[in-house]
Amino acid sequence: MGKSGPQNLAKRRLWNSMCFMMVLLSLLLRPACCQQCRIQRCNSEYVASTSPSSGLQDDAPADVDYCIALRAYSLCTRRMARSCRGDLFYHSAVFRIKELFTQHNCSSDGPTSSARASGAAGAATPRPPVPELCDYESRAAASASGGSAAGGPHRKYAHCGLFGDPHLRTFRDEFQTCKVEGAWPLIDNRYLSVQVTNVPVVQGSSATATSKITVIFKAFRGCTEQKVYQATTDDLPSAFQDGTRSGGQGGSLWIAERGGAGGRQVRIQAHYIGTSIIVRRVGRYLTFAIRTPEDSLGPAEESGGLQLCLHGCPRSELIQEHTLGRPPDPGPAPGPGPAPRPAYTVERATARCRETLQVEDVYFQSCVFDLLTTGDPEFSMAAFGALEDLKALPPSRLKQSSSPRTPPLPRGSAPGSAPSLLALLALLLLLL
Repeated sequence: MGKSGPQNLAKRRLWNSMCFMMVLLSLLLRPACCQQCRIQRCNSEYVASTSPSSGLQDDAPADVDYCIALRAYSLCTRRMARSCRGDLFYHSAVFRIKELFTQHNCSSDGPTSSARASGAAGAATPRPPVPELCDYESRAAASASGGSAAGGPHRKYAHCGLFGDPHLRTFRDEFQTCKVEGAWPLIDNRYLSVQVTNVPVVQGSSATATSKITVIFKAFRGCTEQKVYQATTDDLPSAFQDGTRSGGQGGSLWIAERGGAGGRQVRIQAHYIGTSIIVRRVGRYLTFAIRTPEDSLGPAEESGGLQLCLHGCPRSELIQEHTLGRPPDPGPAPGPGPAPRPAYTVERATARCRETLQVEDVYFQSCVFDLLTTGDPEFSMAAFGALEDLKALPPSRLKQSSSPRTPPLPRGSAPGSAPSLLALLALLLLLL
């Protein structure tokens, strides 16, 4: 009788412990047993986001948007993992997602929603188009907020363009006409390199035009590997040399092809360095335009060797106003190249350029100069395309309608007046 008391107490405690454990297990297992697997919801959202009717972002390539949709699909399945444990459709979806990541070369890291999805959802939280590390604007804003915020939140951009005979607009907003036959570097910094090749336009003249453009986007850790784009007069591809149309994380680098009055064009967008490039094919030649942040052209790049966009053409290659009093240069001896075209008169060239450009500025003067030099009417469209590129990729310092600084004209003359046309004729004599 004396021992039965403690034994009953021990049994009661054991029974209470077992009851507590059973209640605890039932609470823990209740969601897994009773919560419904909703893998079909993930499947439906994925199909809707990749269907043709949903559309793509205006300027982003399809493969970038597809990877975003695929990552969203994978995230949805991970959230369903607990409630869908043991579900055959769930495990089939997970296996298929892994295959699709490999098949489309998509990274599992990156954004999981697109701009169009945010617009459709209404209350959905918007996201930046690329990760913060690979978006120049986000990176620059974060850097400014972490320091003294010098320069303010708005970044400054510079423009460089090369077109026609060729005419060069530098990052410093200087306008030059150069000879520069052969291969010449436009840009060479730690982010990218651009080289152009210029060939003679007509026999017996030093006039040249661009026949080849090579752009090298250097590897940027965490954003993109090295990519090379090359265009020639025979081929203006809408892809990099490796066959891809994008690179890096979340669309940090991509190519889009467009058409228009200024000739067929390819636009390259490098979000990770805040740079836009337009390459056009007009007739038998190419034009180039770029808009890039001014801080990428800072002191570290000032002594970076010969860069036409940064330093302009060498003096020996310039066609300058102060050389008008010199005897005419006979030019190189006739050699291989296209045969001369029927000559334009000043009146015809002026009328053609005025009709094409609808303005009378340095682009108008360049147009007249090129028609008088080459006799090729396509050069008027090269000037038009360069002006359109300036409007699409404007520098921060100027309004789109502003004209760049040019070498001074003779006294008493004004752009578009008869004396300026006489100056163009004198420049023409120097080339012939």
